[in-house]
Amino acid sequence: MNEQDITNAVKAVLDQMKESGGHHHHAPGHVCTCKKHKMTLKTANALIEKVKAKAAEMGVNAVIAVSDKAGRPVAVQCMDDAYIASFDIAINKTFTSASLKMSTDELGRLSQPGQPLYGIQFTNEGKIVIFGGGEPLEADGKIVGALGVSGGTAEQDTAIAAYGKDAFKKMIEAPEF
Repeated sequence: MNEQDITNAVKAVLDQMKESGGHHHHAPGHVCTCKKHKMTLKTANALIEKVKAKAAEMGVNAVIAVSDKAGRPVAVQCMDDAYIASFDIAINKTFTSASLKMSTDELGRLSQPGQPLYGIQFTNEGKIVIFGGGEPLEADGKIVGALGVSGGTAEQDTAIAAYGKDAFKKMIEAPEF
């Protein structure tokens, strides 16, 4: 499939969405442009600021990453003196949480010997993380991105990421959002 074929296929899908009304809760022809269902750079950076403050309060020099719903990084910030390895780990935590639609802490429990997802960390070119610090981010029950925190103990990363997930929920519920 060449670039023109891909462009034509995407155009056909978009045209079909317009004809069918796109979203079931909007008028026919509506193309959703609201930011609530999309991870924007502004939202990602605002969330990172809140998470950095929590990490600092806990004495953790973390790397904080926010991805879109496909697990692609939107923003990453490294606090001073964060571990070099934490950069890739934080990004991989976002990929894991977005792609598997669960926290990395939960996945850690499901991937232990004898559990249904045992060995999953060896898939996806090693990008799957099975210890805490990754959280899916939702709006209206749909995953819009993910948060990855790396730099402290697994317990600290888990707590900071859980804080970030709650902070994101409050952000998107705010009237100014």
